[in-house]
Amino acid sequence: MNTPIHPPEILYKGNDLIAVNKAPNLLTVPGRGPDKQDCLFNRILTNFPNSRVVHRLDMATSGIVLFPQSQQALSLLSRKFQERQVSKHYIAVVDGIVQQDNGTIEQPLICDWPNRPKQKVCYESGKPAKTLFQVLHRDHKNATSRLLLTPITGRSHQLRVHCEFIGHPILGDYFYGTPHSQNSSNRLLLHAQRISFEHPIFNVTVTITAPSPF
Repeated sequence: MNTPIHPPEILYKGNDLIAVNKAPNLLTVPGRGPDKQDCLFNRILTNFPNSRVVHRLDMATSGIVLFPQSQQALSLLSRKFQERQVSKHYIAVVDGIVQQDNGTIEQPLICDWPNRPKQKVCYESGKPAKTLFQVLHRDHKNATSRLLLTPITGRSHQLRVHCEFIGHPILGDYFYGTPHSQNSSNRLLLHAQRISFEHPIFNVTVTITAPSPF
């Protein structure tokens, strides 16, 4: 019996742009092969056939994804992403008690080619990567911390590798961390909760939120 496919939750809808709440363990865009065609992008094309891809989330990550609805909106929004004019905030639950209330992680990242799509810290040829973190809650009973993560750069797996680097891998991360952190959740506890940017067509600030499901 096939599991029913639920239509994605629309968080924002305009003539030039829509925002969708992606479920965890769903590709943002199609992969290679017939078994990787079910994805957020293909699911929304039925009702929004003009959708374009401007950014994506890891398959395991849930949260906000933007889809421009015109070529003009795509071009203008792509530029905002490239120039780091899009503010993104993520919620994560990590293993261990993070002692600092807030801080900055700056570690260069590169693809770990023998183990791709994994990424790794590399000081010789890695690309600059910067993440801000703030502790929202410390759960001493379960020895976990709830973090607000703000990526300044947008490297692949950046938040996941940076959290592991400081010794606090995200729970449920099957690529990074320890057997304990990997088995502590049946999903990656990382969610794109808030995004803010200047509308690509109109001169107004748009802020979209999707409360964390965990």
